[in-house]
Amino acid sequence: MNVMSNDPLTRLEPEKGKRGIRGSLKRAFGDMARLRQILMIGGVVVVAAASLAFYLMGGRYVSTDDAYVKAAQLMVSTDVSGIVKSVEVHEGQHVKAGDVLFRIDPQPFQIALENAKAAMATVAQTVEATKADYRRDVQQVDAQAAQVAVSKTTLDRYSKLVAGNAIAHTLYDQQRATYLSAQATLASLKQAAQVDLAKLSGNPNLPAEQSPAYMQANAQVDEMQRQLDHTIVRAPFDGVVTQVDSLQPGTLVISAMSAFSTTSAVGLVSDNVWVEGNMKETDLTYVKHGMPVDVTVDTYPGYTWKGIIQSVAAASGSTFSPLPSENSSGNWVKVVQRIAVRIKLDRKPGEPRLRAGMSSVISIDTGRRRWNRLING
Repeated sequence: MNVMSNDPLTRLEPEKGKRGIRGSLKRAFGDMARLRQILMIGGVVVVAAASLAFYLMGGRYVSTDDAYVKAAQLMVSTDVSGIVKSVEVHEGQHVKAGDVLFRIDPQPFQIALENAKAAMATVAQTVEATKADYRRDVQQVDAQAAQVAVSKTTLDRYSKLVAGNAIAHTLYDQQRATYLSAQATLASLKQAAQVDLAKLSGNPNLPAEQSPAYMQANAQVDEMQRQLDHTIVRAPFDGVVTQVDSLQPGTLVISAMSAFSTTSAVGLVSDNVWVEGNMKETDLTYVKHGMPVDVTVDTYPGYTWKGIIQSVAAASGSTFSPLPSENSSGNWVKVVQRIAVRIKLDRKPGEPRLRAGMSSVISIDTGRRRWNRLING
């Protein structure tokens, strides 16, 4: 049988133990609360510092998805009118500069060329005939001058005879009329010689090729030859032909309407492609010629082209609009303008083929982070 102790000190020992445990728990919970507060404040500071660092380290690249692949495009036609004789290419065919695209019936132009050559030959004959006429005129002038001299001598002799009443006045008058007539004929022949000499540009030995009429006829021959040559329509540069089906043999090509009709031409897209990005004006602060650019095309995800900025447009796109905005009106709203940036691609063999009009995304490396801007301005 247990006997309970009546000692007071023995009864106080369990109560002291309980108070010690509770104190330890309170101190532990207090430390955790302070730690939680430190972690919360420290976490906010770390996140803010990281965000600030990320912001200051950013801003090096400016990009836009308002960018497209561009290429030189041309509706190749001719400046002569005629019937299409044959089309030498097909849709999607790659051609080199100088390759024949289509031909115009050359017969009418060949006939015109022959007529021009005949006209030029006629002019050459006319020049030679004029030179012969001038030589004849000179000979006639010399002969008539001799006749005038004889008439003058006879008139002088008759003048002395009539003064001595050796001959009748009638003979003197007749001789005087003969002399005056010879002088008039001589003047007329000299005038005719001057006219022929003027036709020869003052040079009696003028080559036919230097005659103004011959040069005009020769220019006409050159024009007819040019038109004949232009019946064969060739590619002006390397590229891929398109819209070929709109031009068929038998089509009447009217040169004056070539710019307004696709049935008088064959489309040609150049192999030389570039990318044109329409950048916001606020993104062009540090963009300069020659900066490196990364280009991705929607058609080929995962492939990146390298390039450099070739040029920055001198004006915004709206400046060239047929209906530009009227900023002086009362309901004006400020809109961020876009300025075209042309990018020259560093093409490599085996790359995916780029086609004009493809959508792309460009990223320009300005080399200037935000912290650098803050320090250096």
